[in-house]
Amino acid sequence: MLSKYSNQINEIKEEEIQEAADEIIKGNLVLFPTETVYGIGANALDANAVKKIFEAKGRAQDNPLIVHVSDIKMVEEIVEEITDLERKLIENFWPGPLTIIFKRKSNEIIPNVVTANLDTVGIRMPSNLIAKKLIEKSGVPIAAPSANVSGKPSGTNVDDIIEELDGKVEYILDGGSTDIGLESTVIKVDEENINILRPGKITKEQLETVANQVKVDKNVLGQVKKDEVVSSPGMKYKHYAPNTKCVMVYSKNADKMIEKINEITEQNENVLVLAKGEHIDRYISKHKWNMGSSLDEVAQNIFTFLRRADKENVDLIIIEGVGNEGLGLAITNRLIRASAYNYIVI
Repeated sequence: MLSKYSNQINEIKEEEIQEAADEIIKGNLVLFPTETVYGIGANALDANAVKKIFEAKGRAQDNPLIVHVSDIKMVEEIVEEITDLERKLIENFWPGPLTIIFKRKSNEIIPNVVTANLDTVGIRMPSNLIAKKLIEKSGVPIAAPSANVSGKPSGTNVDDIIEELDGKVEYILDGGSTDIGLESTVIKVDEENINILRPGKITKEQLETVANQVKVDKNVLGQVKKDEVVSSPGMKYKHYAPNTKCVMVYSKNADKMIEKINEITEQNENVLVLAKGEHIDRYISKHKWNMGSSLDEVAQNIFTFLRRADKENVDLIIIEGVGNEGLGLAITNRLIRASAYNYIVI
């Protein structure tokens, strides 16, 4: 059965969002835009509804979901407490692309299926108006991972994900392309310190303006062990990966990076290079795509490019690395996972 489908929403149409909210209330799934990527959402208080998310995505049960809220009252109903630092983070970065891992209430108002049986829950308040209205009209928090089949690149527009999710959700809200293109930053607060579990648009440098110490978890650029318990999505399993083999190449010295990518291109047939605009003309591959001139543009484009690269029938995708400063850390985190940890740093 095909999903109910809204017209693309340039201006919010209340009746379409209400129809989608009605499906959430009924225990069904809705595909909706946020400022980060598209989400596939269900009533976070309904265990049976949330189980449908895992079925639709083919998602592992030990991979926790993020809960999306429209106001602080929803948070207070779910969590044990909000510390002073957590309130400061909320004041500075909500609504927006920041997920905070809280200790959840022991009354199990949030079902265990949402949290992967952990005593914590990740919560964020999206700034996207369609997402905000959907939560408000539903009257419940919405559990929502990225809208894609697990392991594949996240969806930043409906066109890229309609083939794999049409018929698996009850309603699709088309809000056009998302603003950021990468999933939210996920953090956990420990007294006066912050640990970044998944980097995103809210950077380490921004978080340092409100906390004494901000650390980056070892698994952000490393590989999680099979038996390791994680409290954030995007850490444990294969993520963001196209079907085509990928390799990421990075050097602070642009000349060395370009030389290495051209060397790999010569050793392989049918190569696609994804690079920043300032370097694109220096690559010898017949197939090369401009990811953008800024980190913001690269973030917006990378998932769409990885998805569309699969349709080009190339044998290898070589991706130019961007470093780990600012938003670069989030992009690098996604690229090393997209390449299945097949990367070269010179």
